[in-house]
Amino acid sequence: MGLADLAQLVRAPAALSVPGDVLAGAAAAGHPLGARTFGVMGSSVCLYWAGMALNDYADATIDAVERPERPVPSGRVPRRTALAVAGALTAGGLALAVAAGGRRSLLGALPLAGAVWAYDLKLKSTPAGPAAMAGARALDVLAGALAAGRGGERATSTGTALLRGAVPAALIGAHTYTLTALSRHEISGAPARLPATTLAASTATALAAVLPAVRTAVAHRAGREGTAGVSPSAAARTAVVTAGALAYLGSYGAAQARAVREPSGENVRRAVGAGILGLMPLQAALTARSGATAAAAALGVVHPLARRLARRISPT
Repeated sequence: MGLADLAQLVRAPAALSVPGDVLAGAAAAGHPLGARTFGVMGSSVCLYWAGMALNDYADATIDAVERPERPVPSGRVPRRTALAVAGALTAGGLALAVAAGGRRSLLGALPLAGAVWAYDLKLKSTPAGPAAMAGARALDVLAGALAAGRGGERATSTGTALLRGAVPAALIGAHTYTLTALSRHEISGAPARLPATTLAASTATALAAVLPAVRTAVAHRAGREGTAGVSPSAAARTAVVTAGALAYLGSYGAAQARAVREPSGENVRRAVGAGILGLMPLQAALTARSGATAAAAALGVVHPLARRLARRISPT
């Protein structure tokens, strides 16, 4: 097994969509950047990669028919090796969480790891599959919120951090639900009503992300908050939030619209790929909405890089 095989096994470029979960949660909790946040990002990336390897272990029989080019069914990676990689990455992710924030960060990472393993081994093919995956992404956002909390007053700050992270967690979870629902039809295609429904949900998610920032800017302009106009920081925040929401709809939304017109397996698969990386502009919008405009802009810069890498290694 070479490094290229390992990268394909864990869908390496798709992990670029993971740090934004943590960043959105940390920004909502009030402290977007710091050593603890970066440590939790590393933990979440390990757990994401573990889930990808575990997915290929669990789906080896199905992939032999539907995705024979994947590393496990093609014979490039033994099935037991995929399981070992998943276990090692899970252990590494939990260890990174402990190193980054002790028991507090483990409080976020441990349920996330459990959700990943439960989804891949049991829930993926059940009606609860999309909700389980949405829950995993929401937990990743909440792990970021926990990472941002201060060390003192642990019980109070934990509850406050989780409360502040609830909205971005819910919106990223909603996105993930639509993505997972579509992913079940990557081979055979979907009824047109499914991508139409997920497109409507994605549009609602984008609007929910952007409207609070727009309302704040309008309130400033009207002088409702004691200012004569829009402050430069509020204007920049609104611009980044709006740009993120538009980029989200321009990538994932456009791909879903194509699937509505022709819901073939190929178009659905393209929509899923667009949705995996299209999450990044949504994360940027949510991060900027919480006031971390520079960090959000950095996410926006990484998105085109992730799309280029995805042309070499498929994120699906």
